Amino acid sequence: MEENLFEQRTDLEDLQQSVQRLKAEIGKVIVGQETMIELLLAGILADGHILIEGVPGVAKTLTAKLLSRAVSVGFSRIQFTPDLMPSDVIGTSVFNPRESNFQFKPGPVFSNIVLIDEINRAPAKTQSALFEVMEERQITVDGQTWHLQPPFMVVATQNPIEQEGTYHLPEAQLDRFLFKINVQYPTREQEFHIVSNHHQMKGQQRIEMVEPVLTADRIESLRDKVRGLHVEEKLIHFITAIVGATRNHKAIYLGASPRASIGVLNGSKALAAMRGRDFVTPEDIVYVIPAVLRHRIVLTPEKEMEGASADEVIEEIIKGIEVPR
Repeated sequence: MEENLFEQRTDLEDLQQSVQRLKAEIGKVIVGQETMIELLLAGILADGHILIEGVPGVAKTLTAKLLSRAVSVGFSRIQFTPDLMPSDVIGTSVFNPRESNFQFKPGPVFSNIVLIDEINRAPAKTQSALFEVMEERQITVDGQTWHLQPPFMVVATQNPIEQEGTYHLPEAQLDRFLFKINVQYPTREQEFHIVSNHHQMKGQQRIEMVEPVLTADRIESLRDKVRGLHVEEKLIHFITAIVGATRNHKAIYLGASPRASIGVLNGSKALAAMRGRDFVTPEDIVYVIPAVLRHRIVLTPEKEMEGASADEVIEEIIKGIEVPR
């Protein structure tokens, strides 16, 4: 028994070291934004997709690029625009005159880490092309199914302010994102370091300083460790109580689905492993709850007119439920 515990602890130390190395590589370029980086790494370990929302210039796209560079897997970037077609994302069948048949030409979504810039710029028709691939890691074209190679992760960005020429993401698509990360402006001290570093580099590209840390096989092995973490039954009751409370709260028009409960479970297990524990605590759950729920609930029009945010309502729900000890 003691030998098993020792082996498990060693495994988690290994996982922690990998996470610290990833943070160190990304930290060569990014100043601050600890929450965004931590949730991005938790998203990789929990096998989930991530939506990043923030004003232009707060390093949303850059962080996703750095992540793909630090993880030695395939990377593609798709800039969503109003005229983008579904075939521009998933691919299309092209006629081959030599063999007199149609051959499927894969689109940019056939990669490992797929960065979608300004996902809310494309119409619903193009956004819906991501439904199957995000949920089932496969694409069906002309009756034929194509499976994507693991790991597969969509990192999408959107601008919360500029709404002209944008399309609201359908709730069904939002539900497929494990986390929604709200990126804030840096502090004055952090901004000083950003500008100072830029000045010292004299136009050199710092992104080239980032070295690969993890391979695809290594990610799959770390994910297996995360899936094996211990979660007490009372903590699962705690998760379902919070998510269930969103369905009958007076300030919420649309509550979260059971997929949200599974998202909280997976996200908290990844966070616990990153913090060196082989078990989940209530603190892990409370930490990931806002990122899992904020894009899955719709406030009532009255509450929105009052200027309330989803995070405020989520905080109120958490405070109203007894934390298990």
